[in-house]
Amino acid sequence: MQRRGLALLPVGLAVLSVAEVVVFLSVAHAIGFGWAVLVMAVTMLVGMSLLRREGIKGWRGFQAAAAEGRPPGAQVANSLAGLGAALLLAVPGFITAVIGLVLLIGRPFTKRAIERYTERRVGAAVAGDLFGPRRVRVRRGEPVVVAEHDETPVRTAPVAAIEGEVIEGEVLR
Repeated sequence: MQRRGLALLPVGLAVLSVAEVVVFLSVAHAIGFGWAVLVMAVTMLVGMSLLRREGIKGWRGFQAAAAEGRPPGAQVANSLAGLGAALLLAVPGFITAVIGLVLLIGRPFTKRAIERYTERRVGAAVAGDLFGPRRVRVRRGEPVVVAEHDETPVRTAPVAAIEGEVIEGEVLR
């Protein structure tokens, strides 16, 4: 799936470039060429300054979390959200600037999306190391069928609700 996404990247960038030119010409026609260039230049300068600030802030936050022994994942996700928004603002164009502003305004949602994506990609144990203890909600449901290598399926009791914090670990006998 990711290889297919990478294969479509040049096509997506070409479509974005054409769309940016069309939007720029429309904005230039509406407010004037000089004003359109000025607005684009200001958004690029704001994006570059935010890029620098977010990079430094993210690195310092990561170092502080590591020094205190806290999981650094939340700080890294917050920095990635800010860096992504700043990068889109720094790229010349009105479409990327609007997307960058939306990501900057919706930064908490972007941060949470980055955390969820990371949790799905790396697994629960690594996500616990990155982001600290995770809160999980388990609902009553249908009985679960469990079968290991070449064994007959076994039906277990319905899953019960668990309240509070769940700590992952191994059961030692």
